[in-house]
Amino acid sequence: MPEFPNSFGKEDLLKCARGELFGPGNAQLPEPPMLMMDRITDISDDGGTAGVGHVTAELDLHPDLWFFPCHFPGNPVMPGCLMLDGLWQLAGFNLGWRGWKGLGMAMGAGEVKLSGMVQPQKELLTYHVDFLRVIDRRLKLGIADGRVEADGETVCQVKGMRVGLAPSVSKTRGRVSSGT
Repeated sequence: MPEFPNSFGKEDLLKCARGELFGPGNAQLPEPPMLMMDRITDISDDGGTAGVGHVTAELDLHPDLWFFPCHFPGNPVMPGCLMLDGLWQLAGFNLGWRGWKGLGMAMGAGEVKLSGMVQPQKELLTYHVDFLRVIDRRLKLGIADGRVEADGETVCQVKGMRVGLAPSVSKTRGRVSSGT
């Protein structure tokens, strides 16, 4: 496994979005504004509730974030789908951090429960991903539970989310690449 740190700042996350952290054709985060975190505060391949990995990250909240003015006018809240996407992004990042190769993809979630609203006056969103199982085959797969907190209050819980890394397909020849 390559040696990566166990925390990452914003510039590191932007490098990942550009394909510079894990290499071209491998796990990438989206670029802003779809990047749903400002930093990863802790990551492992042996922590979490099942002992097979976890990742924790934060997003600084402020009223001028792009989604507040449009969702919903007069009653701004962070869309629940963006909270879920942030959890998926982190799960995929953890697979790339492990040194696994391939393009990331969200593959589903068993149960999503939204229990609170993230409004513009909140200050900090914290994501927690605890892996339940990881599978290292042709398709690399992580199965995890996730939780999102706004200023310490749980606002979203996800059970059984799945994220995979699949071998990349060459756009010019249609051949499968190893992602290296």
